[in-house]
Amino acid sequence: MHKASNNFQRGFSMIEVLVTLVIIAIALLGAAGMQLYAMRINQGGQFRTQAVFLASDIVERMEANKQEAINGRYALGNTTDAGTLNTACSAAACNSATLAAYDLNQWGNAIEALLPQPSWQITRTIAGNPSTYRIISWTERSTDKVSHGDTLSYTATRTIGN
Repeated sequence: MHKASNNFQRGFSMIEVLVTLVIIAIALLGAAGMQLYAMRINQGGQFRTQAVFLASDIVERMEANKQEAINGRYALGNTTDAGTLNTACSAAACNSATLAAYDLNQWGNAIEALLPQPSWQITRTIAGNPSTYRIISWTERSTDKVSHGDTLSYTATRTIGN
């Protein structure tokens, strides 16, 4: 009788170990899921930060070329392609109008490289001297498997005048 009782306890211990392993496996999968979610949120924060830096970049370019900003050369319709540029102002001297086109091209290339599925627009809301511009949007990865991502935007408003 004593021997049968001992065999039962060995089997019961094995079941306890298996149940414990299942619980630990579920906990580890949950922890991995939380890490994945945290990484996705962190990447979204990185995209937002990049948008702020990109908006600041084009504003600084406008400030450096004030006359063309006042003339409206930095206004840009909604686009998703930076396009190609015939004149590289980094290699040769440019006039202020060509510099504005160069700035927009370089800025568009940076947006394409740094933000997912970007589209951008620079709207001149107030014409003349001073001029006011509004600037960006991009599509962020979805946080669930149902949607295809959220379109987020960062809007910067800047008044440029002499």
